[in-house]
Amino acid sequence: MKRSNYLLRTACVGIWVGMLASCDYLSLRNETVEPGEDVPVKVARVNDEFLYQTDLADIVPVDAAPDDSARLVKRYIDNWIRKQLLIKEAASNIEFDQQELDRKILDYRYALMVYEYEKYYVNSTLNREVSEEEIKEYYEANKDNFELKQNIIRGIFIKVPKEAPRLNKLRDYLKLDEEKDRELLKSYCYRFATDFMLDEAAWVNFEELVVNTPLMSIPNKVQWLKENNYVETSGDHYLYFLKISDHKISNELSPLEFVSDQIKTIIINKRKTELAARLEKEIYEKAQKSDVFEIYTE
Repeated sequence: MKRSNYLLRTACVGIWVGMLASCDYLSLRNETVEPGEDVPVKVARVNDEFLYQTDLADIVPVDAAPDDSARLVKRYIDNWIRKQLLIKEAASNIEFDQQELDRKILDYRYALMVYEYEKYYVNSTLNREVSEEEIKEYYEANKDNFELKQNIIRGIFIKVPKEAPRLNKLRDYLKLDEEKDRELLKSYCYRFATDFMLDEAAWVNFEELVVNTPLMSIPNKVQWLKENNYVETSGDHYLYFLKISDHKISNELSPLEFVSDQIKTIIINKRKTELAARLEKEIYEKAQKSDVFEIYTE
């Protein structure tokens, strides 16, 4: 049992690394077995190249279910076979410049090392706190980039079964704006509504809000939004209530609140780029001062 679990877990030397390593390293490995060594267990073969049990180490998470483990191992073996077949086909049809190939592999290796270090440096140095003032400044300076691509609204949306009790009370709560009425509305929705949105401060995509409701069939939603701020409609089994307190139509400027999270992501990504550039600059300037490198000219 322990041996079978080991075989199931020995399955992915990193999927993306596995695809590369299994194509190159596995095809070049030395199959010679020194005296006293265990004979490696073969798992698959393509012509004269073999995939061994030891090559499957760490593919399967320790806590993976048996079915998932078997599926991961099978997928890895199948991918290895396909890659080996492609390598053989390529080698038989194209004459490769081995030196150029080795140079590209080395360039890729160095690029990967640099990428991993930059990622480590950025993640350990990055300030992810973005103030409201920073978000507002970016918004004001880049308004042309925040044109709406959809219609959005703020308001209240409620979906209730037709047989829900006290529907007239629900209608009354929707018409009033007192805090106590809002609490009663919230209580009603938690008890009887199938779906609801009560946060009138939040902007939402109108089309996404009304999908799978009779409101989705409105032919001209832009004109409809301009002319309506309250609607009650019904489907086969449900009643739908929509009270709109504000709206913006496509091609208008997005409200700051609607794009705040997007701007925060943009600012953080900009910081990441700046940190990576700063790292490269600092390393170069430090090397210059330390006489680590020199350029020979004629």
